[in-house]
Amino acid sequence: MSVLKEELYHVVTSDGISIALWKLSSETISSRNVFLTHGTFSNRKICEGIAVFLVERGFTCWIMEWRNHGSSYSSDLEFNFETIAKYDLKSTFDFLFETIGVNSIDCLAHSGGGIALTMLLINNPDYQKKVNSIILFGTQAFGAGSSLSNKIKIFIGKYVTLILGKIPAKSVGSTEHDESYYMMKQWFNWNLKHNFIGDNGFNYLKKMYTVNVPVLSICAEGDTFIAPKIGCKKFLNAFKNESNKLWYLSKRNGNLEDYNHSRILKSQSAKSEVWPKIKEWINSRTISF
Repeated sequence: MSVLKEELYHVVTSDGISIALWKLSSETISSRNVFLTHGTFSNRKICEGIAVFLVERGFTCWIMEWRNHGSSYSSDLEFNFETIAKYDLKSTFDFLFETIGVNSIDCLAHSGGGIALTMLLINNPDYQKKVNSIILFGTQAFGAGSSLSNKIKIFIGKYVTLILGKIPAKSVGSTEHDESYYMMKQWFNWNLKHNFIGDNGFNYLKKMYTVNVPVLSICAEGDTFIAPKIGCKKFLNAFKNESNKLWYLSKRNGNLEDYNHSRILKSQSAKSEVWPKIKEWINSRTISF
């Protein structure tokens, strides 16, 4: 087996923040590139397992960490999903395509990373011709409040977070990063109002159909609050692309477990039954679930 190589690049955004971009590759040169990014309360750790898996199978993987997360630089400036999309992701894509010379990529994003990626591709449609496919893990923006119980939780969560100024990572089962009220306010509002509107009033929901890249959305039985099936399905359907697919994981469907929001991407069960399917999707996009 080839030796895994790990390199760290720092990409400076147009607003002056240094973003960590990790390249994972093998000794064998590969032209097949996969871009990965995490969501809120997280960093590259949630993506490392599947990245190593893909590198061992002939891919080069690039993991981007958001500002104030992982090895990216911290800033006192407030930021939200649009900031990640318009600055962190845009600068990283420009670096990959223009500086490194990557011809095309497949994208894999967990949770809020998929929200930011969607915003990026809506705002920068020219990138779409360089993106072969998108894999979303537990990604939704405006469907978590579809049930009354979840809507009450989101409403209470919004105002508790406003009072505290942040959501402590440990309160959501993470050991990595707290998130500010400014960061999470968009997610709270989208799911309470069932819309997807940016800070300047831009309606992302009405423009999602412009993203023509094939999307595989993966959700699970045990993810009942952050990215329930109904929310992931609504988000996927908004692209209005018949080639897109939803993969719902549950014991009832014969899967190894009712995955929660993180285990759907990072767990031994996911390594066994999810990661191989991701490789197949990237290679062919004709598989069934």
